Parts: sequence; C-alpha cells; structure tokens
Amino acid sequence: MKIQCDKYIENCLKIKTKGGEIVPFKFNVPQRRLYEVIKQQDSEGKPIRVIVLKARQEGISTGAGGVIFQKAATKKNVKAAVVAHKETSSSSLLDMYKLFYRNLPEPLKPQVQASNAKELIFDSKDGTGLNSRIRCYTAGSEDIGRSETFQYMHISEYAFWGKNKEDVLLGLLQAVPDRRGTIVIIESTANGFDDFRERWYAAVRGESDYYPLFIGWNELSEYRKPFNEKEPLTAEEVTLKEQYGLDNEQIQFRRDKIRNECGGDINKFKQEYPICPDEAFIATGNTYFDKAAVIARIQEIEACKIEFKRGEFEYEKDDRGMVIDDSIRFVASEKGFIKIIREPEERKPYVIGGDTAGEGSDCSVGEVLDNTNGMQVAELHARNIDEDLYTEQMYCLGRYYNNALIGIEANFSTFHNRRLQELEYPKIYMREREDAITRSIKMQYGFRTDRITRNRILAGLKIVFRDYPELINDTGVLREALTFVVNTQGRAEAMQGENDDRIMALAIAHDIREQQDSKVEIPNSKKVKYEWWQLEDLRNARTPEERRAIIEEYGEPLL
Repeated sequence: MKIQCDKYIENCLKIKTKGGEIVPFKFNVPQRRLYEVIKQQDSEGKPIRVIVLKARQEGISTGAGGVIFQKAATKKNVKAAVVAHKETSSSSLLDMYKLFYRNLPEPLKPQVQASNAKELIFDSKDGTGLNSRIRCYTAGSEDIGRSETFQYMHISEYAFWGKNKEDVLLGLLQAVPDRRGTIVIIESTANGFDDFRERWYAAVRGESDYYPLFIGWNELSEYRKPFNEKEPLTAEEVTLKEQYGLDNEQIQFRRDKIRNECGGDINKFKQEYPICPDEAFIATGNTYFDKAAVIARIQEIEACKIEFKRGEFEYEKDDRGMVIDDSIRFVASEKGFIKIIREPEERKPYVIGGDTAGEGSDCSVGEVLDNTNGMQVAELHARNIDEDLYTEQMYCLGRYYNNALIGIEANFSTFHNRRLQELEYPKIYMREREDAITRSIKMQYGFRTDRITRNRILAGLKIVFRDYPELINDTGVLREALTFVVNTQGRAEAMQGENDDRIMALAIAHDIREQQDSKVEIPNSKKVKYEWWQLEDLRNARTPEERRAIIEEYGEPLL
C-alpha cells in the first residue's frame, strides 16, 4: 500500500477553524511532520506506529483524523477506532469526521449507511458499498472495542484517560493486527508521570516499535503575540531565543500564557506548552536536584549528539575461575548494557561506583568517572543480571579503565566485593568499620549506605548537578534526577514507580574519589612486580596513608 493521501486531504477535506469558519484543510507544521512520519514508516514496509508528545491545540487530532478518514472513505472492509479521554472530546472528533464527509466533492463521496452519535458507516443498504466505518469511543465506556478488529486506531489525549487506562489500552491495541498498512497513533499532552510517559520513553530508547514524535509549541506559527518593547528580555528568555531560534513575538506568547492562563507558574506552562520532551513531564513533587540545570544539560547532550559505543566485555577464565586479563575485549552490540562515552586515556586514574539490584530494584549499575576532573566517561546499566556476571563485567570495566578504583554498594549482598577479591582485583574501595566489641577501627571492602553516608553522598552529588552539570554525559542518569524528589517526610528518593540506581551509583563514584589518585600517573621506570605477599600487604592496607607507605617501601607496583 502506498500512502499518498496528503493531496486528498488538502484538496478534498475541509475543517472548522477556531473562529468557526469552514476552510480547506491545509497541513500546518505539526500535522505535516506527523504525515511525513506515517509516510516514512509505510515506505519501509512497517505497520504504522507513532506516539506523539505535543503542546496543546496543535491540530494533531485533526491531522490523524485526516489520514484515517482518507483510508476509511476509500477502502473496502476496514474499521477505524477513535478513542478520546472524555465524552465531549469523542463527540467533537466524530463531528470532525462528519464535516469531512459533508464537504467532500460529490464524486468522491462513498455511500453512507448510517451516521449516528457513535459512528460513520460507509456502505449501502444492498451491501455493495465499502463496508467500512469510523467509530468514536470514550475511554472507560463498557463497549470500548470489545470483540472487534480494527485496521486504524487513534488514541487521543491518552495521558488524561481515567483509571486502569493501561489495561484498557492493552485491550485496544490487541485489536489491531500487526500488519503493514495498519495504523496506531497515540497522542497526548503530558500529565505527570504516568503510562503515557513510560510509553514515550520506551519509544525514545528504542524499546518499542513506536516512532516518538515530539512537537514543541514553538513549531506552530500562530503561537506568537506582538512584542511589548517596554518589558525587556530576561536572561532565561535570551537563552531560549538562542537555543531554539525563537523570535520576540514567540517570547511574548510565552509570557502571556504564563501570566494569564498558568497563574504565573512556569512549570504549568512547560507541561502544557513544552519546548522539549523533558519539560513536558514535570515532577509533581519537590525535586531534589536542580530541575532547570538537569533539563538544560539533557538539551545540550541531545543537541550536540554526544557519541558513544555500546556493548559488553567478553573474556575467558582459567581452571580456577579467574578472568584471564589478556582475553578481555570490548565487543560492540546495540543491545549491550555498557556505554563507553570516552575511551580510557593512558595513565589516567578512574573510579567506578556500583549500585546493585536489591530491594525495589532489578537493575545493577556501574558509573565510571575520570578522577582528574569527575567527568562521567562510561556506564554499565544491566537489568536482571546475575550477580557473578555483573561482578565480572565490573572487573573487566575496571581493568579497561586503567585498573580503576571500584566501590560497589554492599548493603544487600557482600558477594560482589568478595568476588572481586577472589579475582584479585587490585583496587577495591575500603570503608572504616568500628568493631562492636573492641571499638577498634577495621577496614572492609565495599560501600555501605546508611542514613549518614546516604545523606552525605547525595549532598555531594547535588552540588555536581547544580554547579557542574557538564560533567554528566548520560541522559539516563539525568532523567532519573528529574524523578528524584523529597517526599513528605523529607527523605530524598525516587518517585513511586521510578528508579534511582544510576543516581546512587554516581553518588558513590563521586564520594570514593579520595581513595584514588587525582593526577595522571607519571611514567616510572622503577615499577616492580610484586610478590604475592607484597600484593597481600597492599590489599590489606587500612587507609590511603598505609597504602602510600607500602608503595614507598616496595616501589610502584606493576599491575
């Protein structure tokens, strides 16, 4: 099937303007963008699946309606379902379809068997017509798509559907065959942290077949007002103009909307009229990190398209189960759980903070920092990975980054740090622990997160996000920061249903930096290969000072 319906839409259909006039349907910029995505997916032989995150009143429902009407009014034996969030909206959408039909040129009008409050049926009484129909539903109604098969489906304002919307949508989507020529369009403005947001980011991450189409308010030409010269531009407005190419009339539109419709609340404007996807999903709670700095950094990363390679480490083991260092190699893979943002530089010191799957989480993470400046250079983010495989990948990651200092959280399991010891990894983070009986201080491997250390590492990371956001190079950890809030009891934590694995791993990485060198190592011809007992002494060093004393005595180890 070749979709060449834009000429049909613009030459044959009419719409009602906001002023009540009936005029020819001419694509605006957002509608044209939607059409081009549909056209591209069809040309690739794919079922058409699009999820649209948009600002208010950009005409996306009308654009989707034009495409669906053209199909239903020109093809035999097809059904289209249009599902809106409330009764008035579903009625308005059906009225739009009826308007399309009434104003079609007579030679193009298919026979109509019925036109009622719910549907438009293209057929004849003797059954020689198209036998096609468009039916409009309201989300939550009892008869919504039950026992039906649809070729075309438009899900409107999904974020505003009522309770159990995930189950309702699941049933509807199962009614559309996974075949070329079928269409599913899910569109909505944002409404906090819900299933629409999850589906949007799943599409962004490539975890679904839906094309994520974002359309900001600045893309609609009518969103502008005469500029008030007496009100000078703010620093924020100057930045917006530079970043998005806005003109003063668009800035005035934004000002007026914030003042007159959003009660002066800029976050309400960003949710209703976002200029980037992350502005749309505003956390309803009090975010712990600087929200503006986080969003700005996400925009910078996406604008400059920071390159990285994705993959995993492959390695061999000897008869004792030890990783053979010479066999370690990074293998690129689109589905790999390790992201290399910056390759290791010779003799540079690195640190890796690890947060493992535990209570309320199924992800294990490792965040790699360049210890000379705190720059994030790599990340391991694996879901449902076995503890031994995670530890061995962290071992390889540490070796890859010049024997980086590794500090893995040890609250839920001591396995990871014990396994690193068994593998004879040379640099494992050590913490002080007071013996309950002797009150003497002992050193133990791994990072222990308790009330005191948790508050400390998060406070340190808060400074990084606020003052040095350029050190963070991964949008995954930045988006976790947008859902990391201060709850009603004053505790900083991930919002319900959200994750903080990356946040905690990055916080640990920054906190353990003092146990690693902070300068590029100067080549030293006096490096020596340690005997086993010398290596044991080095591992048993209780403090950084003891470690330095051992190195001064034995020489710099050749690892």
